[in-house]
Amino acid sequence: MPGRLSPKEKADTLAWLRRISGDLATATIKRLEESLPWYAEMPPARRSAVGLVAQAGISSFIQWYEDPTSTPWIAADIFAAAPRELLRSVSLTQTLQLIRVTVEVTEERVAGRDADLRESMLRYSRDVAFAAADVYARAAEARGLWDARLEALVVDSILTGEADEELPSRIAALGWHGRGEVAVLVGTTPVQFDVDQLRRTARKIGVDVLIGVQGSRLVVVIGRADLPGRDDTASDLPFPEIARRLEPGFGAGHLVLGPAVPALVDAGQSARAALAGFAVAKAWRHAPRPAEADDLLPERALAGDPLAKTTLVERIYRPLQAHSADLVMTLWSYLDNGRSLEATARELFVHPNTVRYRLKRVSELIGWDATGPREALILQTALIIGSIGTEVTRRRAASARRM
Repeated sequence: MPGRLSPKEKADTLAWLRRISGDLATATIKRLEESLPWYAEMPPARRSAVGLVAQAGISSFIQWYEDPTSTPWIAADIFAAAPRELLRSVSLTQTLQLIRVTVEVTEERVAGRDADLRESMLRYSRDVAFAAADVYARAAEARGLWDARLEALVVDSILTGEADEELPSRIAALGWHGRGEVAVLVGTTPVQFDVDQLRRTARKIGVDVLIGVQGSRLVVVIGRADLPGRDDTASDLPFPEIARRLEPGFGAGHLVLGPAVPALVDAGQSARAALAGFAVAKAWRHAPRPAEADDLLPERALAGDPLAKTTLVERIYRPLQAHSADLVMTLWSYLDNGRSLEATARELFVHPNTVRYRLKRVSELIGWDATGPREALILQTALIIGSIGTEVTRRRAASARRM
């Protein structure tokens, strides 16, 4: 233990340490350059900052040896020399390497002095190592809190559609690894929400996520990514399958997946559809979990969602109308006659096989099959909204001509 020397011996040792402190600092810097490649490759400014920390460690050791009770503030003072530069320049592993080299150089110089000094140096190096770990732990905690606030801000910007020129830089600051298409998944927040487990699941299936908790609502922005630890069998899964695999991370209740959009900056479109679908999902008695927002277009349209109305018209009504009036008339008749081929054929004075062929063309053209009950509802809603819109457009045009 330090203090076994007489006062005069300790004073002589302290005087000797102060005389050689400059030489120790110089020898330490030289050893760092020789033994640590990462130090030699650093830019001069950062290398100087790390060197200051090493010199502060030697000076602080001398002060600590004089008064061991000063450990708490002296150990922390080492990293106060250039804390930001240190954290930006080197990792915790590299910092511990720095401490080890400094201790080795000092040990070599004091090896023949006395056992008390060497033991003191070992105790001090242990305290400094713990102090370094504490500095990095606090920095990581602060960064984690900052990242959480920034992530919440980004998700909120996506949901509100208030994306600005700063959104890409905020996304980059979060370390987003997503590439290509993005989709938004909206559900309920579980009572015991394990955000880390949700992130691990996402990483395993090869996607990056942004997570936002808004009270009882949980929002996850999903983007495909090349991440370490991903399951090779989960390469480029479709978004509905990704949503099914993330489903256990959500609470009970409805879960709605928005349509895929080209990039993260366009995620607001997917988010609006997912939120609108989530708001009306209870109107679909047997809604799957997860349900796609586009499968809830009728409910969304009835609730007044303008995006759903536009989607129904642009993706169903107008393509059919532009392709063939016969397809529109056949679809109308088929749906109005309770999806009966024979009744439709009688009304249109055609053979049932002709009706069957036209319905197949409808499915090929727009992707929805009128023979299924759910998709029939979607198609009938599109025809109604499209017809209303067409009539309103026609009246406005006629009114404009009379003026």
